[in-house]
Amino acid sequence: MSGPLAKLRVLDLSRVLAGPWATQTLADMGADVIKIERPKTGDDTRGFAPFTSAHNGFCRESIYFMSTNRGKRSITIDLKSPEGKELVCELADKSDILVENYKVGSMARLGLDYPVLSARNPRLIYCSITGFGQTGPYSERAGYDLIVQAMGGLMSLTGEPDGEPMKSGVAIADILTALYSTTAILGALHEREQSALGQHIDLSLFDVQIATLANQAASYLMSGRVPPRYGNAHDSIVPYQSFATSDGQIVVAVANDSQFARFATILGMPELGANPDYRTNAGRVLNRENLLLLIIERLRRRASHEWLADFEQAQIPAGPINSLDAVFGDPQVAARNLLVEFPRNGDSDSVRVVGNPIRLSRTSLSHEKPPPRLGEHTEEILAEILGKTPQGIRTLREKGVI
Repeated sequence: MSGPLAKLRVLDLSRVLAGPWATQTLADMGADVIKIERPKTGDDTRGFAPFTSAHNGFCRESIYFMSTNRGKRSITIDLKSPEGKELVCELADKSDILVENYKVGSMARLGLDYPVLSARNPRLIYCSITGFGQTGPYSERAGYDLIVQAMGGLMSLTGEPDGEPMKSGVAIADILTALYSTTAILGALHEREQSALGQHIDLSLFDVQIATLANQAASYLMSGRVPPRYGNAHDSIVPYQSFATSDGQIVVAVANDSQFARFATILGMPELGANPDYRTNAGRVLNRENLLLLIIERLRRRASHEWLADFEQAQIPAGPINSLDAVFGDPQVAARNLLVEFPRNGDSDSVRVVGNPIRLSRTSLSHEKPPPRLGEHTEEILAEILGKTPQGIRTLREKGVI
């Protein structure tokens, strides 16, 4: 396996999205990620619909699971059995990173928490992902993306002004927590170069959701004013939103005053660019309602593609509102190699997933391994890393440990 994290080993004891997304990113960068799953059922997302069609006698598989587990090897271990716990301990002894997202206290009850494993392997970087963190009054609560978007303020900011609060169309709190987790792990790896010691990373969806409220949180903290919902508009930039045309909708993001002057000219109202009420962004925000009435009326007069062509020529940021069929038919997606396709042994069809967006100039990322079948690499991992014999592996299987 090539890549900037080649020769690093990761134990992935996480399920669903935040943890698996973080470890998938590490796998894309070349780490050997060993996904430890429950025998028979595996990661919860293996049971999430929709599923692929069955091929060549293999069971249907969850598309959700495939979206977040490429590049990994799967081993099934019963963590409740003494032999299973010892297998995980032995794998942790030979690993650089461990990622888990069990409820607070669960890993301690299993005897697989950071104090236990770091005593055996002081270099181990141990990342715990939970809903609300290892401390605080909510620490023992289960945390899911929807709950965190609601409690962490994102839903209050999302949706039309006169509509109900809305969640994001993707599990954004999970994804952002995964990215913070990866960043923290890389930071701990760098620090380990100086100290030769690992450390425990405590990340929560709730913390991340609040941290990524960005300017909205800062606005409240410094003004005491609770921000309202603006739908597809922006609270502090105008015009920066979606607009109806004669045949659909587009988005326009006029980010500075010179862009607005050109935008007004294309609309056929150049006088708006010189109007003291609209010349600056501060004025446009203050006079938002009157200005938008004028813009909305003009943009309805022509088709989307006509406006977009003029805006592109004038270097005004704008674009169509694409459905996913249009997204993956876009030439920019092809040029950036964002669609990854690879075969799986025993399948007549290939697996198609979105590639990693990281681009490095000297070291390439890997998309060599498709998402694993449940327990696909159990014997390989036990033999290769722990030196288990075929008879020893058969005994573990007969006992239900693997």
